[in-house]
Amino acid sequence: MVLRILLGIFVLVFGVNKFANFLPMPELSGDAAAYFGALTSSKTLMLVGIVEIVAGLAIILNKYGALLALILMSISVNAVLFHAVLDPGGIGGAAVLLILNIVVIYGYKEEYKTLLS
Repeated sequence: MVLRILLGIFVLVFGVNKFANFLPMPELSGDAAAYFGALTSSKTLMLVGIVEIVAGLAIILNKYGALLALILMSISVNAVLFHAVLDPGGIGGAAVLLILNIVVIYGYKEEYKTLLS
């Protein structure tokens, strides 16, 4: 339960940050800056922010948390891949996000049994 709430807060803070910009943005260079700039100008990051806010609230409140944890997995994997390929120095936070997401999905394993049977 503690890890579920921690993931929810983590994702909620970063989702709100996409709109409020209260956390400093690290300097990106080269391809990482170009890719991030494209995501920003195409408004894709706004969609990611909305998904993160909804997922964070759902996971914290444990309402549709199993569904939103699965949806959040796509954001977690993409964050790790972005940092692994384009910005290896910043992979720590993305790795924590992915690990927390995996642990939370494992915690919801009973919810997925009917889906997988």
